[in-house]
Amino acid sequence: MTTGMPTNPLTSMPKKVDVYEVGPRDGLQNELRTLATEDKARLIEALILSGLKRIEVSSFVSPRWIPQLADAEKLIGMLPRRDDVIFTALVPNLKGLERARAAGLQEAAVFLSVTESHSQKNINKSVAEAISTAREVAREARAAGMRVRCYLSTVWGCPYEGLTPVPRVVEVVKQLADLGFYQLSLGDTIGVGTPGQTAEIVSEVSKLVGLEQIALHLHDTRGTALANALIGLSMGVTTFDASIGGLGGCPYAPGAAGNLATEDLVFMLQGMGVATGIDLGKLVEAGELAQELIGRKLAGKYLQAALGEREKQAHRSRSAVS
Repeated sequence: MTTGMPTNPLTSMPKKVDVYEVGPRDGLQNELRTLATEDKARLIEALILSGLKRIEVSSFVSPRWIPQLADAEKLIGMLPRRDDVIFTALVPNLKGLERARAAGLQEAAVFLSVTESHSQKNINKSVAEAISTAREVAREARAAGMRVRCYLSTVWGCPYEGLTPVPRVVEVVKQLADLGFYQLSLGDTIGVGTPGQTAEIVSEVSKLVGLEQIALHLHDTRGTALANALIGLSMGVTTFDASIGGLGGCPYAPGAAGNLATEDLVFMLQGMGVATGIDLGKLVEAGELAQELIGRKLAGKYLQAALGEREKQAHRSRSAVS
């Protein structure tokens, strides 16, 4: 019979993690309210002040598809440029890439789905056609001196096909080998992932792509995003996508939470002694601004707890004065 204290599994986790902020793009594109360009710029500036260094600010998809992000060039022109902050945007094709280059971006994000049904519904292309387009855009972007990030959607599950088989994910990743991406972001698009599934996906994909190149893009539709992030972290993943306040919804589950909230992720990481370089207090200020601009309460749990505690303290102060 074995005795003694169990080994602490947290001691072997990464000491530092990069948080990739997607709120201004993935968050806002799922909101019914379209923000003024000046308000988007205010939000991004607040995110920068919190210490975030990698921010996806918009998309160069046709305005007909995503009218909320039709002001990409104007927005990027308004943003403060700093050597330590990288702005990026989603780029669907060569026309979008040209717009991104003209706007002065150093990085482009290409995207495709793992499942055929979602690919057809989302971009009216087969997975093979989407891979071909991504390859073309990535080649031109690299030739222009831009870094390339690749998003894979419906990695855990598809709204039309159900659970995504891991061998299907592996098959698609193999076909992306010549894209030359610096990072592959694996997306739980509809927020159905569970920890065991996440462990299997990361294990299999990391046989093809180095762990340092893998990012996890987790949605919290069913409340498992942080649990999945913890599994990824324990396996050595060091980049996580997140959205301020949980900004954005799940387009396939109206009213449900969408992206993993940045402040929830940072709170967990800091509590585990994992460095992020982010000021949690200033992140809450950015979340409060996002909530004000969107005009509704956001899903981020830490944000709501922090704002609630602030209101309690204010109430106590008013009561003491009276």
